[in-house]
Amino acid sequence: MKVLNTLKPGLNEKAYENALVIELKKRGHTIEQQRRFDVFYEGILVDTLVPDLLVDGLIVVDPKVVTDFNDTHIAQMMGYLAITGFKLAILINFKHADLRWKRVVR
Repeated sequence: MKVLNTLKPGLNEKAYENALVIELKKRGHTIEQQRRFDVFYEGILVDTLVPDLLVDGLIVVDPKVVTDFNDTHIAQMMGYLAITGFKLAILINFKHADLRWKRVVR
């Protein structure tokens, strides 16, 4: 809430991502930003996933600036959870004056 209340809605996702890093670190959390995860199929590298934020080695956090979350956002989080081995992802939407978020659990 503090990030949205300070920056207000309407900026790009990277601004909110960077502000979340600052705020979460101030609160004592460990943050990894833009960590790369290789994706293999039958031992062959087929892609690289790059979640925006990993918090405390437990949670994938993905800031968005969208009208509403959709199935593509949920599917992306499920992919991140599968490849990281984490059990929880949180989508945070900064498009509106009220903070909107969605938990995705594996």
